[in-house]
Amino acid sequence: MMRSLIALALFAGPAWAAAPPVEGPSPLWSLLQMLFGLAIVLAAIVGVAWLFRRFTMTGMLGRIQPAKVVSGVMVGPHERVVIVELEGEWLVLGVTSRSVTLLKTLDKPPQAEAANVAATMPPFAQKLAAIIEKSRKRQGGEAE
Repeated sequence: MMRSLIALALFAGPAWAAAPPVEGPSPLWSLLQMLFGLAIVLAAIVGVAWLFRRFTMTGMLGRIQPAKVVSGVMVGPHERVVIVELEGEWLVLGVTSRSVTLLKTLDKPPQAEAANVAATMPPFAQKLAAIIEKSRKRQGGEAE
């Protein structure tokens, strides 16, 4: 009985030889799956970085900065005069490569707040705000 089963298996050939060939996924589908997986991994990395920055101590405190540089000017190859705002006062500092020296203490001028808001905007943001304002004026002029 056992010999007849072995002989039948040998003469019949392998079972997979008679079955039609099974095709795998197309190369385009494989490429799309890979790109989708890459997008998910990159989105996860960006999301974790955002969460980390958001929930670190500086992020939870709202990025409180006790000192802020208001202005600065180079007076030599390695020397600067810098105005730093600290608790409502302006400190005029002389900064060299070796030391920082307090030159003068001033009260913060009242008109400095409005000028300070525009100065903290990056150049691109300033240009974009000017373009938007110009567009609003143009639309307002056409409507009248």
